[in-house]
Amino acid sequence: MSETKKVADRPTAAPPAANSVDGFFKISARGSTFGREIRGGFATFFTMAYILVLNPIILGSAKDKFGHHLDAVQLTTATALVAAVMTIIMGVGGNLPLALAAGLGLNAVVAFQIAPLMSWDDAMGLIVLEGLLICVLVVTGLREAVMHAIPQPLKQAISVGIGLFIAFIGFVDAGFVTRIPDIAQTTVPVQLGGTGTLGGWPVLVFCLGVLLTIGLLARKVKGAILISIVTMTVVAIIINSAADIKSWGLTTPKIPDDIVASPDFGLLGHFSLFGAFGETSAITVVLLVFTLILSDFFDTMGTVVGISAEAGLLDEEGKVPNLGRVLLIDGAAAVAGGAASASSSTSYIESAAGVGEGARTGFSNLVTGGLFALALFLTPLLTIVPLQAAAPALVAVGFLMMTQVKHIDWDKYEIAIPAFLTIAVMPFTYSITNGIGAGFLAYVVIKSVLGKAKEVHWLLWAASALFLVYFAIDPIEQLFNVK
Repeated sequence: MSETKKVADRPTAAPPAANSVDGFFKISARGSTFGREIRGGFATFFTMAYILVLNPIILGSAKDKFGHHLDAVQLTTATALVAAVMTIIMGVGGNLPLALAAGLGLNAVVAFQIAPLMSWDDAMGLIVLEGLLICVLVVTGLREAVMHAIPQPLKQAISVGIGLFIAFIGFVDAGFVTRIPDIAQTTVPVQLGGTGTLGGWPVLVFCLGVLLTIGLLARKVKGAILISIVTMTVVAIIINSAADIKSWGLTTPKIPDDIVASPDFGLLGHFSLFGAFGETSAITVVLLVFTLILSDFFDTMGTVVGISAEAGLLDEEGKVPNLGRVLLIDGAAAVAGGAASASSSTSYIESAAGVGEGARTGFSNLVTGGLFALALFLTPLLTIVPLQAAAPALVAVGFLMMTQVKHIDWDKYEIAIPAFLTIAVMPFTYSITNGIGAGFLAYVVIKSVLGKAKEVHWLLWAASALFLVYFAIDPIEQLFNVK
């Protein structure tokens, strides 16, 4: 749904709050209801609950410098705990429908790039250090200033790019799109299904889920996304019990033998803030922290802007409400993730599923965070939703975010080209940060070529310079002989 439409649909005078909770979260004032917030909280949880399975797999599959593994059960507990606590804090402190959990991509950097150079405690210490530095950037106002310096069309392009990115995630997670193995010696990177054609019951569940979701959305059925997730989960459970299916991926839709599982908090507090400096060179540590900060900084920026725009919460100048608190909480989430050995936690773009269900306030976070807290004890029950049942929600939300593309002036090349690169690079490189970097650099270059360099905010110049380092990190490491 477009931002313009949402702003137009808002009542000219906010209706009176039904009670103190309504007043605190501004539920009625933002045109929402408790029902929508609750549905949104459930939808967000189900679309990001995969992190309870995926984060332990990524971190647990890697070894540190000394050959040590992290325990999978302890990782699951740490992941759920940090997600629960920080999502609730974001809801109460930031009042945005923005859930947080261990960041995909960042956890892979920790597992496969940082841990082999040092101990797990040292690696998690770098995450804590990264989060503290981000908090400093927020307190000094620099992080918020960068977000305000971005032209409105680029913010809209970020939202559109995220829409395509999240839809692509949905297609990939469901197995509708797969990577062609390198051994095929082909220049085509992805294909339909696993062999160029669709096959198997899991993909059928996804396809039916997409059709059900878009049909419900077209009919403007309340709770369309959540209805689809629940319905297709039930269908998947039935199919799994009746058919011989080799694999559903990370999550198998079957009724678990044990509903309750005891959490294990053994990893909490296992980090060494400056231990990394004793394991590898100082410049290596600096480059690692720089990479983490830059990725976390701009991933969050894109996510916050995209979710706020889709929820119709940006003001007339394109600013996010309570931005300072939102960014500070996000930085604190990185600290909490490192301190709990769950890797850096950050804002989740899957929150768009909750927004698609009507969530507009932080009250929905109480639901999402509560479900993550419940997952500490009910992980076997709450992780039966297969990706094929949840992924249609991501495709539908991708469409909703894509509609903002009409607000970009495509006849004005100085903004159209950077916007295009922002939109295209995100899904094509599987990274929000890469898309923002490409857009920033193109915007600065084109403005300079046209003799309009003075129109570019100095913070965009600084951010673009950092992105040059980010994209050229490999030759820089070779220049300084960093292993």
